[in-house]
Amino acid sequence: MTPPLRARWWTVLSNRVAVEEAAAAATRAGFAVEIDNSCDDWDYQKAADYLLQRVRELKESVPRVCLISGGEVTVSVRNGGIGGRNQQFALACAEEIAGDDITILSAGTDGIDGNSAAAGAIVDSTTVQRAGGPEAVRRALSTFNAYPLFESLGDTIVTGPTGNNLRDLRLLLAG
Repeated sequence: MTPPLRARWWTVLSNRVAVEEAAAAATRAGFAVEIDNSCDDWDYQKAADYLLQRVRELKESVPRVCLISGGEVTVSVRNGGIGGRNQQFALACAEEIAGDDITILSAGTDGIDGNSAAAGAIVDSTTVQRAGGPEAVRRALSTFNAYPLFESLGDTIVTGPTGNNLRDLRLLLAG
């Protein structure tokens, strides 16, 4: 007869914990915080469009807002560049926020984004101009080659592998 199993397990870390900790930090920094994980597993462009619309709506009612989105977006790579879903998402947002008071961070908690050395990237209202204009951004997007562009701007987030995979975080700050 097999003895009964006496195993227990606890979730120590999760994407929910990462999102909640980011929300607490944003609240301490004076931001009104909204969490929206509804775009988990969406295509990066659909997620970018949705989250940008959402942060703009929130900005209408509060002076400083932090929209936090956990989970992962998807990218169907067609042209084999260097980068990953977080950098692709951030770059897709860059042209849409040119001239706006919005900053976006998108990164993987495991420290790895696709085939690049970065965990993700950060974009703001100056990204497109610093990258050399809209054509440079569109070229990097169409060739899925966001990492070299972000690396040249100094806008990559590089942590090295963290040993923890709690999925991704996207933070959209306005105000």
